[in-house]
Order: sequence, then C-alpha cells, then structure tokens
Amino acid sequence: MTELVQLPHFVSVEKLTVDQINALINRAEYFKQGGATPPLAQPVYVTNMFFENSTRTHTSFAMAEKKLGLTEIPFDAAHSSMSKGETLYDTCLVMNALGVDLSVIRASENAYYEPLINPAAGQHLNLGIVNAGDGSGQHPSQSLLDMMTIHEHFGHFNGLKVAIVGDITNSRVARSNMEILTRLGAEVYFSGPDYWYDHRFDKYGKYLSVDELVDQVDVMMLLRVQHERHAGDANETSFDAAKYHQQYGINHDRYDRLKDDCLIMHPGPINHDVELAGDLVEAPKSAFFKQMQNGVFMRMAMLEAVVRGRHLGGLQ
Repeated sequence: MTELVQLPHFVSVEKLTVDQINALINRAEYFKQGGATPPLAQPVYVTNMFFENSTRTHTSFAMAEKKLGLTEIPFDAAHSSMSKGETLYDTCLVMNALGVDLSVIRASENAYYEPLINPAAGQHLNLGIVNAGDGSGQHPSQSLLDMMTIHEHFGHFNGLKVAIVGDITNSRVARSNMEILTRLGAEVYFSGPDYWYDHRFDKYGKYLSVDELVDQVDVMMLLRVQHERHAGDANETSFDAAKYHQQYGINHDRYDRLKDDCLIMHPGPINHDVELAGDLVEAPKSAFFKQMQNGVFMRMAMLEAVVRGRHLGGLQ
C-alpha cells in the first residue's frame, strides 16, 4: 500500500517529492472510486478564508471538508475585522484561539502564508494552513487536480507533450504546473502573447506558436486572461477578445486538428470565445467538467495530508 502523505501545512507543490505527488494522486483516485474516508476520533475544525472571489475552489474545498467529516466554521471575508485593518496573522490567531485547527486561505499577496507557517520570535500561531491560491504565486490544489486528470486519462506522465497557453506571466496555475509536470517526466511547451511570457520559464520548456503545437500535444492547457492583474499593462488597454481568440484560442479549426485523445484543460473561469470557443466547453476533448469533479477528491487528499501531519482527529 502507498504510504499516506503527512504535512504540517500545504502551501505549494515545489517541495513535494515525486513520490508524494503520486501518493496524493493515488489517494484522490481512491476517494473518487468510493474509498472509505478515515474515521475521526475527535472533531476537526476548519475555516475557509477567501479574500479573492472564487466559485470552484471555495465550493470544492467546502465539499471536500464535508466528505472528510471536518466541521467548517463559516468565515465571511468581506465582513471580517480585516476590513477594519486587522492583519491576516492576527485574524488567524483569532481562529487559533477559538479552536480552529485548519485554515484554507486565498489571498492576493504572493506568499502570504510565509509569516503564518514561520511565525516570528515571540509569535505562537499554531494553525494548519492550506493555500487556495496566493496572488500570481502558487495554486497547489489546481495543479494537483490537473495532474490527477492527466493521470486518469493517460495512466502516466512520462513523455507526454503538454502545452500551456495564454496569460502565463500572471498565472499561478502555470507556475505550479510547469514545475510539477517537468518533474513528472512530461515535455512542457508554452504559447500565447509574447508580452505575457517570461523567459525565466525557458528552463521548463520551449515557447512556440499555437499552430505549431496544436496537432502535436497530448494536453492543451489553456489559461484565463487575467484582466484583474493587468493594472498598468499597456497591452490590457489594447486587448481585443476576438483577435486573441483568432491568434491564440482553441476555435473549431484548431479543435479538429488536436489529436483524438488530446485533453483540453482550463482552470476556470473560462472566457467564452477568448481562450476556448464557447460551444466547445463541454466538447468530447474538453476535460473542464472532469477537472472540477476531480478537484473535490484531490482537495480531500490534500486536507487529509494536513490532518494526518498535525495528528488531528486521532489520525497519524
């Protein structure tokens, strides 16, 4: 039996070993197939603190918590004391004092979690942190549910050609996925507007045009154009959705050129007729629905890893 992952926090994929990644995928697939969740000897309390808008990730974590038998303590970010100037650290300290064990957090600041998992001298916060997305930094649960979806479809990663296409510089999904895919043995390629590509990513893969890649890749991973992160970007003011779709999007012509078993992936929300033609969202090659399904089971595996790592609910 694969050894179960145990972690004190779950904030990024960078420090996970390949064995841990594979164990999380196996555990998520086990849960999806109806595998039993571990019985909890004591209640485990969790709060979901989302300071950026979210449908999929927020609801998916809530469903995962419910399926694991965790007790969610409601938290309303818009009406919290952070609107009065309370720091994120102090807000987490409140949760800790009230008896909350885990906090799932999404925030706009890159690496917001560092002072929470490494408190300064004289600070004593003791709360398990699960990162649901930090600015343009990491999105570990999206990355891992993507890996689960690829593994479920192909059964392996070695030698698979994966294209990451779109607003790469501003995407936390892209940063997580390029790194993890490379370590798992896939060949990574990039495409999209060159002004939203950073050559620091060259160490992970080659930058090519969409039309050079479309009939070659096994996975076409599309990224949302992140208008909300383009403040001060001159390319935002001249952005034209129809032109973007024509140059970089998956339209019907490109869809037909994809391999028969190619997976089209998108973290959501999808800008219809920008990254992907609106009537292809649920097409046979689109994994969008499956990604959302798999997100629940991967988040169960991630939460369980932290529950076990912190010896909560009697789990080891």
